[in-house]
Amino acid sequence: MRILAVSDLHYRLPHYDWLTKAADGVDVVAIVGDLADVVSPVPIDVQAVVLDEYLGRLGEKARVLAASGNHDLDGPGEHGEQVSRWLRSAARENVHVDGTSIDVDGTRFTICPWWDGPVTKDEIGAQLAAASTDRPERWVWLYHSPPAGTVLCRDGRREFPDHDLAAWIEQYQPDVVLCGHIHQAPWIDGGSWHDRIGRTVVFNAGKQPGPVPPHITLDLDAGTADWFGVYESQSIQL
Repeated sequence: MRILAVSDLHYRLPHYDWLTKAADGVDVVAIVGDLADVVSPVPIDVQAVVLDEYLGRLGEKARVLAASGNHDLDGPGEHGEQVSRWLRSAARENVHVDGTSIDVDGTRFTICPWWDGPVTKDEIGAQLAAASTDRPERWVWLYHSPPAGTVLCRDGRREFPDHDLAAWIEQYQPDVVLCGHIHQAPWIDGGSWHDRIGRTVVFNAGKQPGPVPPHITLDLDAGTADWFGVYESQSIQL
Protein backbone atom coordinates (compact mmCIF):
# COMPACT_ATOMS: atom_id res chain seq x y z
CA MET A 1 0.00 0.00 0.00
CA ARG A 2 1.73 3.13 -1.25
CA ILE A 3 0.14 6.51 -0.47
CA LEU A 4 1.20 9.79 -2.03
CA ALA A 5 0.13 12.65 0.25
CA VAL A 6 0.07 16.36 -0.61
CA SER A 7 -1.76 19.39 0.69
CA ASP A 8 -2.13 23.11 0.04
CA LEU A 9 -1.79 22.98 -3.74
CA HIS A 10 -3.82 26.22 -3.84
CA TYR A 11 -4.84 25.87 -7.48
CA ARG A 12 -1.23 25.69 -8.67
CA LEU A 13 -1.88 23.80 -11.89
CA PRO A 14 1.72 22.71 -12.56
CA HIS A 15 1.56 20.86 -9.25
CA TYR A 16 -1.60 19.10 -10.38
CA ASP A 17 0.14 18.18 -13.63
CA TRP A 18 3.01 16.67 -11.65
CA LEU A 19 0.59 14.86 -9.35
CA THR A 20 -1.23 13.32 -12.29
CA LYS A 21 2.04 11.83 -13.54
CA ALA A 22 3.20 10.74 -10.08
CA ALA A 23 -0.08 8.88 -9.49
CA ASP A 24 1.14 6.12 -11.80
CA GLY A 25 3.46 4.82 -9.08
CA VAL A 26 1.12 4.65 -6.08
CA ASP A 27 -2.11 3.02 -4.92
CA VAL A 28 -3.66 6.04 -3.22
CA VAL A 29 -3.37 9.78 -3.78
CA ALA A 30 -4.34 11.83 -0.70
CA ILE A 31 -4.94 15.56 -1.13
CA VAL A 32 -5.36 17.02 2.34
CA GLY A 33 -7.10 20.33 1.87
CA ASP A 34 -6.76 23.65 0.06
CA LEU A 35 -7.07 22.25 -3.42
CA ALA A 36 -8.46 25.64 -4.47
CA ASP A 37 -7.36 29.16 -3.60
CA VAL A 38 -9.82 31.84 -2.50
CA VAL A 39 -7.39 34.68 -3.25
CA SER A 40 -6.80 33.56 -6.84
CA PRO A 41 -8.10 35.90 -9.56
CA VAL A 42 -9.82 32.82 -11.00
CA PRO A 43 -13.35 32.58 -9.53
CA ILE A 44 -13.95 29.60 -7.26
CA ASP A 45 -16.65 28.21 -9.54
CA VAL A 46 -14.19 28.20 -12.45
CA GLN A 47 -11.51 26.62 -10.27
CA ALA A 48 -14.03 23.94 -9.33
CA VAL A 49 -14.55 22.94 -12.97
CA VAL A 50 -10.80 22.65 -13.58
CA LEU A 51 -10.13 20.78 -10.33
CA ASP A 52 -13.00 18.38 -10.98
CA GLU A 53 -11.28 17.50 -14.28
CA TYR A 54 -7.96 16.89 -12.52
CA LEU A 55 -9.61 14.70 -9.87
CA GLY A 56 -11.19 12.66 -12.63
CA ARG A 57 -7.82 12.17 -14.34
CA LEU A 58 -6.21 11.17 -11.06
CA GLY A 59 -9.02 8.72 -10.40
CA GLU A 60 -8.16 6.89 -13.61
CA LYS A 61 -4.71 6.11 -12.22
CA ALA A 62 -5.13 5.62 -8.47
CA ARG A 63 -7.70 5.80 -5.73
CA VAL A 64 -8.10 9.47 -4.83
CA LEU A 65 -8.94 10.86 -1.38
CA ALA A 66 -9.63 14.59 -1.13
CA ALA A 67 -10.40 16.49 2.07
CA SER A 68 -11.45 20.13 2.08
CA GLY A 69 -9.48 22.97 3.61
CA ASN A 70 -10.41 26.54 4.44
CA HIS A 71 -9.68 27.67 0.85
CA ASP A 72 -12.15 25.14 -0.57
CA LEU A 73 -15.33 26.51 1.01
CA ASP A 74 -17.83 27.87 -1.49
CA GLY A 75 -21.11 28.39 0.32
CA PRO A 76 -23.39 27.31 3.15
CA GLY A 77 -24.59 23.75 3.55
CA GLU A 78 -28.07 22.78 4.69
CA HIS A 79 -27.15 23.80 8.26
CA GLY A 80 -25.96 27.27 7.23
CA GLU A 81 -22.25 26.66 7.87
CA GLN A 82 -19.72 26.97 5.06
CA VAL A 83 -18.82 23.74 3.24
CA SER A 84 -17.03 22.73 0.07
CA ARG A 85 -20.00 21.95 -2.15
CA TRP A 86 -17.93 21.68 -5.31
CA LEU A 87 -15.66 19.05 -3.75
CA ARG A 88 -18.57 16.96 -2.56
CA SER A 89 -19.97 17.09 -6.09
CA ALA A 90 -16.63 15.80 -7.45
CA ALA A 91 -17.09 12.37 -5.82
CA ARG A 92 -17.19 9.44 -8.22
CA GLU A 93 -16.26 5.77 -8.33
CA ASN A 94 -12.56 6.21 -7.59
CA VAL A 95 -12.64 9.69 -6.03
CA HIS A 96 -13.64 9.89 -2.36
CA VAL A 97 -14.28 13.18 -0.58
CA ASP A 98 -15.41 14.89 2.62
CA GLY A 99 -17.45 12.89 5.10
CA THR A 100 -16.64 9.42 3.79
CA SER A 101 -14.66 6.41 4.96
CA ILE A 102 -13.40 3.66 2.69
CA ASP A 103 -11.55 0.40 3.30
CA VAL A 104 -8.69 -0.53 0.97
CA ASP A 105 -6.67 -3.72 1.51
CA GLY A 106 -6.93 -3.72 5.30
CA THR A 107 -6.64 0.05 5.71
CA ARG A 108 -9.55 2.34 6.55
CA PHE A 109 -9.31 5.90 5.25
CA THR A 110 -11.52 8.54 6.87
CA ILE A 111 -11.81 11.87 5.06
CA CYS A 112 -12.79 14.78 7.29
CA PRO A 113 -14.10 18.13 6.02
CA TRP A 114 -12.95 21.54 7.14
CA TRP A 115 -15.44 22.57 9.79
CA ASP A 116 -16.80 26.11 9.90
CA GLY A 117 -18.96 25.83 13.01
CA PRO A 118 -20.32 23.54 15.73
CA VAL A 119 -22.68 21.55 13.52
CA THR A 120 -19.96 20.51 11.07
CA LYS A 121 -17.58 19.79 13.94
CA ASP A 122 -20.16 17.53 15.56
CA GLU A 123 -20.61 15.77 12.22
CA ILE A 124 -16.89 14.98 12.19
CA GLY A 125 -17.13 13.61 15.71
CA ALA A 126 -19.99 11.36 14.62
CA GLN A 127 -18.08 10.36 11.47
CA LEU A 128 -15.04 9.27 13.48
CA ALA A 129 -17.19 7.40 16.01
CA ALA A 130 -18.92 5.48 13.23
CA ALA A 131 -15.64 4.73 11.45
CA SER A 132 -14.08 3.40 14.67
CA THR A 133 -16.55 0.51 14.73
CA ASP A 134 -14.97 -2.76 13.57
CA ARG A 135 -11.92 -0.85 12.36
CA PRO A 136 -9.50 -2.94 10.32
CA GLU A 137 -5.79 -3.42 10.91
CA ARG A 138 -4.86 0.16 9.97
CA TRP A 139 -6.70 3.48 10.15
CA VAL A 140 -5.63 6.65 8.32
CA TRP A 141 -7.33 10.05 8.64
CA LEU A 142 -7.26 13.07 6.34
CA TYR A 143 -7.83 16.32 8.26
CA HIS A 144 -6.51 19.65 6.97
CA SER A 145 -5.56 21.40 10.21
CA PRO A 146 -2.72 19.87 12.30
CA PRO A 147 -3.38 18.85 15.90
CA ALA A 148 -2.39 20.70 19.04
CA GLY A 149 0.60 19.32 20.85
CA THR A 150 2.67 18.80 17.70
CA VAL A 151 5.31 20.86 15.90
CA LEU A 152 3.21 20.65 12.73
CA CYS A 153 1.07 23.62 13.79
CA ARG A 154 3.97 26.12 14.08
CA ASP A 155 4.66 28.68 11.35
CA GLY A 156 7.74 30.24 12.94
CA ARG A 157 5.88 33.05 14.68
CA ARG A 158 2.73 31.53 16.12
CA GLU A 159 1.00 28.21 16.65
CA PHE A 160 -2.35 27.27 15.16
CA PRO A 161 -3.31 24.23 17.26
CA ASP A 162 -6.42 22.18 16.58
CA HIS A 163 -7.39 20.96 20.03
CA ASP A 164 -10.42 19.05 18.79
CA LEU A 165 -8.31 16.92 16.46
CA ALA A 166 -5.80 16.27 19.24
CA ALA A 167 -8.63 15.07 21.48
CA TRP A 168 -10.03 12.80 18.77
CA ILE A 169 -6.58 11.32 18.16
CA GLU A 170 -6.18 10.63 21.87
CA GLN A 171 -9.62 9.01 21.96
CA TYR A 172 -9.37 6.78 18.88
CA GLN A 173 -5.61 6.38 18.33
CA PRO A 174 -5.54 6.05 14.55
CA ASP A 175 -2.31 4.84 12.98
CA VAL A 176 -1.71 7.83 10.71
CA VAL A 177 -3.19 11.33 10.38
CA LEU A 178 -2.42 13.35 7.24
CA CYS A 179 -2.66 17.13 7.65
CA GLY A 180 -1.57 20.38 5.99
CA HIS A 181 -2.62 24.03 6.49
CA ILE A 182 0.60 25.34 8.09
CA HIS A 183 2.83 25.80 5.07
CA GLN A 184 6.08 26.55 6.91
CA ALA A 185 6.00 23.76 9.52
CA PRO A 186 8.65 21.46 7.98
CA TRP A 187 11.26 24.22 7.62
CA ILE A 188 11.09 26.43 10.70
CA ASP A 189 13.37 26.06 13.69
CA GLY A 190 11.78 23.41 15.87
CA GLY A 191 9.32 22.36 13.17
CA SER A 192 9.04 19.18 11.16
CA TRP A 193 7.01 17.31 8.57
CA HIS A 194 6.16 14.58 11.08
CA ASP A 195 5.35 14.16 14.75
CA ARG A 196 3.60 11.73 17.09
CA ILE A 197 0.74 11.77 19.52
CA GLY A 198 1.04 8.51 21.41
CA ARG A 199 1.02 5.72 18.83
CA THR A 200 -0.35 7.98 16.07
CA VAL A 201 2.05 9.39 13.47
CA VAL A 202 0.96 12.79 12.13
CA PHE A 203 2.26 14.31 8.88
CA ASN A 204 2.28 17.74 7.20
CA ALA A 205 4.21 17.91 3.91
CA GLY A 206 4.18 21.72 3.89
CA LYS A 207 4.07 24.12 0.94
CA GLN A 208 6.93 25.56 -1.10
CA PRO A 209 7.38 27.02 -4.58
CA GLY A 210 8.95 25.01 -7.36
CA PRO A 211 7.86 22.63 -10.12
CA VAL A 212 7.22 19.76 -7.69
CA PRO A 213 5.08 20.19 -4.55
CA PRO A 214 6.37 18.98 -1.19
CA HIS A 215 4.96 15.51 -0.73
CA ILE A 216 5.12 12.40 1.41
CA THR A 217 5.13 8.83 0.15
CA LEU A 218 4.02 6.31 2.75
CA ASP A 219 4.53 2.59 2.31
CA LEU A 220 2.31 1.07 4.97
CA ASP A 221 3.49 -2.48 4.34
CA ALA A 222 7.18 -1.55 4.55
CA GLY A 223 6.49 0.87 7.42
CA THR A 224 8.29 3.83 5.86
CA ALA A 225 7.56 7.48 5.09
CA ASP A 226 9.62 9.50 2.63
CA TRP A 227 9.33 13.29 2.45
CA PHE A 228 10.37 15.44 -0.50
CA GLY A 229 10.72 19.06 0.54
CA VAL A 230 11.89 20.66 -2.73
CA TYR A 231 15.32 21.56 -1.36
CA GLU A 232 15.78 18.53 0.89
CA SER A 233 14.35 15.10 1.60
CA GLN A 234 14.09 12.82 4.62
CA SER A 235 12.83 9.37 5.55
CA ILE A 236 11.54 7.79 8.76
CA GLN A 237 10.27 4.45 9.97
CA LEU A 238 6.62 4.46 10.99
